[in-house]
Amino acid sequence: MSIQNTVDLEAFRRDWDNWHRWHETVRADRHGFLAITGLHFLSGSPERFVDAPGAWSAGPDGVVVELADGEELAVGGATVRGRYAFGVIPERGGVNAVAGDAVIEVARRGGHHIVRPRHPEYATRLNYRGTPAFPPDPRWAVPGRYVPFAQPRPTTVGSVVEELRHVYEAPGRIEFDIDGQPLSLTAFDGHRPGTLTILFTDATSGVTTYAANRSLQVDAPAADGTVILDFNRATNLPCAYTDFATCPLPPAENRLPVAVEAGERIP
Repeated sequence: MSIQNTVDLEAFRRDWDNWHRWHETVRADRHGFLAITGLHFLSGSPERFVDAPGAWSAGPDGVVVELADGEELAVGGATVRGRYAFGVIPERGGVNAVAGDAVIEVARRGGHHIVRPRHPEYATRLNYRGTPAFPPDPRWAVPGRYVPFAQPRPTTVGSVVEELRHVYEAPGRIEFDIDGQPLSLTAFDGHRPGTLTILFTDATSGVTTYAANRSLQVDAPAADGTVILDFNRATNLPCAYTDFATCPLPPAENRLPVAVEAGERIP
């Protein structure tokens, strides 16, 4: 079941076009994921990288950079030289330092401290020509029901980086059906309070859509748990474009046995 019989098709497609243009603009931001030039895992020994100033290390007290004479970074609008401690960075947190035209992302992913420089002139960004997508179709705006768990469930998932693991809190699942087939997806907390994020694969994965994962943002459920899964807005994660991402894989139960021919396709 979908909302296809109750929508203005022209307005539906116009809204999707506006959303898709906005999403592409964000993706191609001068310091977005397409601008990343390296994924550097830090250890206790200071190490230099070709795409960032300083010698970087990490320990129990967090990330430290040692800047040589003539090197500097801007952190929080203030210029820093010499030794600078970023402190303890929480999981999935990060700090951006500025070095000329570049942004140096200092973050923690899967329990590891990382540095990811982002250079606007990187070829991956400059050569980006957009992502193909299935035509928007109200059939794929599927109503569902959010079922919260008694307690949020810590859920460990894999990563596109071998041996890296992510742990997310799953507050509940979404139940729905496609062509009469009952299905469900485990949901994680979304980017805004009350919203939900779905990571999934389906029968199109590796055929017409990106093999590892796709992501779907879901508005906060109504008081009765009603939600809309608008698969037309299923997007690729950054790992579809760069080897320097640490994207999570969907939990095993989020591998749908149906072909969801909606949303973004293989870049």
